[in-house]
Amino acid sequence: MHDSIFIPASAPVHRRRLSRLETAFIARRNVLEIIPSLAYRQPIVSGDILVRWHMLADPAGMKRVMLDNLANYPKSEIMRRMLRPAIGESLFNADGADWKWQRQAVAPVFTHRNVVALAPAMSATAERAAARLAQSGGRAELVKEMLTATFDVICDVALSGREHFDSETFAKAITQYFQTAGRASLLDFLGFPEWFPRPGELLAGSSVRTMHSMVAAAIDARRKEGAGNADDLLDHMLAAQDPETGQRMSAEDLIYNMQFFIVAGHETTALALAWSLYLLANSPEHQDRARAQVRQQLDGRTATAEDLPAMPFIQQVLEESMRLYPPVGLLARTVLKEDELCGRQMRPNDILFLPIWALHRHELLWDRPELFDPGRFDPKTGPRRDKYQYLPFGAGPRVCVGANFAMMQAGIILSTLVQRFRFAPSQPAPHPVMTMTVQPEPGVFLQIQPLG
Repeated sequence: MHDSIFIPASAPVHRRRLSRLETAFIARRNVLEIIPSLAYRQPIVSGDILVRWHMLADPAGMKRVMLDNLANYPKSEIMRRMLRPAIGESLFNADGADWKWQRQAVAPVFTHRNVVALAPAMSATAERAAARLAQSGGRAELVKEMLTATFDVICDVALSGREHFDSETFAKAITQYFQTAGRASLLDFLGFPEWFPRPGELLAGSSVRTMHSMVAAAIDARRKEGAGNADDLLDHMLAAQDPETGQRMSAEDLIYNMQFFIVAGHETTALALAWSLYLLANSPEHQDRARAQVRQQLDGRTATAEDLPAMPFIQQVLEESMRLYPPVGLLARTVLKEDELCGRQMRPNDILFLPIWALHRHELLWDRPELFDPGRFDPKTGPRRDKYQYLPFGAGPRVCVGANFAMMQAGIILSTLVQRFRFAPSQPAPHPVMTMTVQPEPGVFLQIQPLG
């Protein structure tokens, strides 16, 4: 590992037992703050707030939940409820056979061949992002900039263009949704029945309508043009058919699945890029190393997919960034049948939390886990790690179908920007806050110096 390191901002942890009401208020503010300090030092922590709950931060346990006994740990109803207004029972929310056939429908879009074919669009986006930063006046907020960049690419993947989308309006609707339906409800923690309306769901109505109207317009236009010629995500969804039942996606299914992929396919990548630039801005020696490797390969031009293998440090920076700031910091599952994890009994209806944030910063799994060190992901010199101790994209059958797409896009954009600009801090460190995803608040504001 390198001597030059940077201590990033973390979320506060709690060393005493929280009451149900305290947990509810904290979770509504920032889900990361309900993770107790013990979860960073022990493989499993348990408690009882209305129901029995467990927090699992152990690779072997993660493997059992995500692979070996996957069917026993479906997504919790609280998590589904937060997502359902926007994405219904789409691929992310579905389970069992319903999930399986939807996954089969979209998988061809994200094959290596198809992802590589999209690389020119990613390079064009990187070029446009660099041009915008060059006109920024020497300071910019990088989350917003990266959201603009990645939105263009996901529209090409999903819809072969963005003529039906106003990116600024769509982005505002996403933010509004995350701030309303995307926050944990006090009613969930206080034991109100599932049928009782949650205020967040009611407040999210206008943002859902805004997003769905744009998606529906794109689908209607494709139906009129005739599907089958674009070979994009929408074409594959329109042609999808369950091999066992013959079921096809309804109009509502199409909207929900397209909505999910458009949001997830650009927002998480944009966050990974923004956090990476924040960390590099605060670690000049790592930034210089990345720039030297990039310049040697690119010599001033925009990065392409073919360039990425020659710039491995860029991938290491992205991987270390997603270790410290995983796109989704905590998942929740419901236990269906009795099982055992880390020597602890799981009972039906227990809630199992998977705190990816704590797993990635766990004292038993990582050397100096709070420090930014891309070298830990060097395949030649970095320490060996268990496959299930690093999970920015999940694992097992439900691993993110677009992981390779996301990493290629992020690598092309990050290498292009690092080559052309020097980044430096512009304000105190942002605070990581998770509602649906781990966001930097109030943003990633950096000084940007164009380089000759």
